[in-house]
Amino acid sequence: MIVDHRTYTVKPGSIGQFLALYKKAGLPLQKKHLGHCVGWYISMDIGELNQVVHMWAYKDLNDRAARRAELMKEQGWLDYLAEAMPLLQTMENKIVTAADWFDLDAAVSSQD
Repeated sequence: MIVDHRTYTVKPGSIGQFLALYKKAGLPLQKKHLGHCVGWYISMDIGELNQVVHMWAYKDLNDRAARRAELMKEQGWLDYLAEAMPLLQTMENKIVTAADWFDLDAAVSSQD
């Protein structure tokens, strides 16, 4: 299993607008297509400010590619991106895997 770890820095003064838009339009479509969100966090006080971090678990890179391709077919997702992208300053993502002693499968299945 892999985790897509994404960090977005939101433009100053736009975090509230971004979070409201994401909750209304982005998150429902991601849940529908991407599956298991294993974390969603906001950094507003300490360290890098105005950042959101979200992580999605997949079986492997092929599963990730297939799920993201389906998401990109959704007109609602494209509409969301058109509104959300101007609110972002930077985007970073990386693929991580669990340490051999951490049971990511169990952590993900406990969400069901």
